[in-house]
Amino acid sequence: MLATNYSNFRENMKKYLDEVTNDFTSIIITRKNDENVVILSEKEYQNLIENQYVLGNKKNKSWLDESKRQLEQEKK
Repeated sequence: MLATNYSNFRENMKKYLDEVTNDFTSIIITRKNDENVVILSEKEYQNLIENQYVLGNKKNKSWLDESKRQLEQEKK
């Protein structure tokens, strides 16, 4: 994850946006009022939302936890 201030981001926007989309890097844009902003690619955002949805459902999370436990048992 990179961090830069607002002015530097504005001056180098293309470079930073290319890094976000090509390298899946997230960027924190620091601001004077401490209300920072994070920029991430749409793919990364969609993945985050999907994970939040899946793990936010107790039934899904239990199923995933059990599957993980079974996989770990098979490796032993």
